Amino acid sequence: MAEELEIKLSLTPVALNQAAEWLSAQTGVSIGAEKTLINRYYDTPAGDLNHQKVALRVRQAGDKYIQTLKTKGEFVDGAHRRQEWEWPLTGTELNLGLIADTPVGEGINLAELTPVFETNFRRRVVMLENAKATIECALDQGTIEVGGRSRDLCELELELKEGSPDALLAWARELAAQVPVFLNLISKAEQGYALAGLYQPSALPDSEPLVNRVFHGLARAWLSGSTDRELEADLDTLAARPGFPASLARDVTWLRDQLQAGESVAGLARKSVRLGQFQLALLAKGEE
Repeated sequence: MAEELEIKLSLTPVALNQAAEWLSAQTGVSIGAEKTLINRYYDTPAGDLNHQKVALRVRQAGDKYIQTLKTKGEFVDGAHRRQEWEWPLTGTELNLGLIADTPVGEGINLAELTPVFETNFRRRVVMLENAKATIECALDQGTIEVGGRSRDLCELELELKEGSPDALLAWARELAAQVPVFLNLISKAEQGYALAGLYQPSALPDSEPLVNRVFHGLARAWLSGSTDRELEADLDTLAARPGFPASLARDVTWLRDQLQAGESVAGLARKSVRLGQFQLALLAKGEE
């Protein structure tokens, strides 16, 4: 078992290419190979893995096959921290015995696992290295497919391989100054479950930190295309907090005005660098 720490940004295909060009011009950057990844996700008819916040897939990359099990994990200081198990396979078929040896195998009828959706995309890899950290930057573009339905997929993931976690946020903020990005808490798997009609994220409880609730609310709005009262209330509470920086309060007011005028979160994320910069500045502030 390994532990991932990553920041995931959603953006447009044009912005993804611009980000790739900018990254390739930076110091300490090496360009990796491009590859096509075919990913089939499995669950029971009742969605037992999804209910446990776990994703199970078989990935094909050329003539290599990998079975992966991931927990949703936690959103900590702007990054996703989660557990991950990976096993090489000889083909596309699941190896149920491997799952049975993990905590996830408990309480689930593994014989009921069946394909639910696919995420198929082209991945470009750029390695970012400086004195603070080594980071793998994966630029993914493709589709999520369920039956005859599909959803575009366009993401940039920064994964810490070695060094200081602070470097993830630093690189993300530099990218946000170049192109419009959206800090996204909705994983590829969750997007697939939503397209399959098996998942719709709900608001976090009040016991969660306010900033986490705001990020989660923005991600819900990005996925659904509409805002909810919980997000609006959390934005108002955030801006009214004692000592909240005036510059961030202005961003909250701008965001609320845009949403009330009928603009969507996804639309703002596509058109303006301001939303992504606000998200990442809020993380850098370290509000709880």
